[in-house]
Amino acid sequence: MTHDQEPDLMRLYLRHCAVGFVIAAVFVAMLLWYDVARLGSLVANSDIGWLALFLLWFFHGTVFGSVQFAISIMLNAQDDDDDDQSGGQLIPIRVTAGSRRGR
Repeated sequence: MTHDQEPDLMRLYLRHCAVGFVIAAVFVAMLLWYDVARLGSLVANSDIGWLALFLLWFFHGTVFGSVQFAISIMLNAQDDDDDDQSGGQLIPIRVTAGSRRGR
C-alpha cells in the first residue's frame, strides 16, 4: 500500500464508522421507544440512565461501524482467480483399485 492510498483508506474507515454510529442511534432509539425487554422503562426511571443510553449507543456504534467497514472492504476485494474458464477437453481415465485385505 502506498502512502497516497492511506488517506483514502482512513476516509473510508471514518465514513463507515459514522454510518455505523448513525445506525446505532436509530437502533437504540427503537429499542427504547418500543420498550424491548423493559429497557426503555429502566433507562427512563434510573438516575444514571444517561450512562446506560451512552453505553448502549457507543458499543452498538462500534459493532455496526466495524460491520459497515468490513462489508465495504470485502465488497472491494478483487478476484484473483486466474483459472482458465474455457473448460478444455475432458478425457476419461480408467483407474483400477485393489484391496490389500483380499490377498
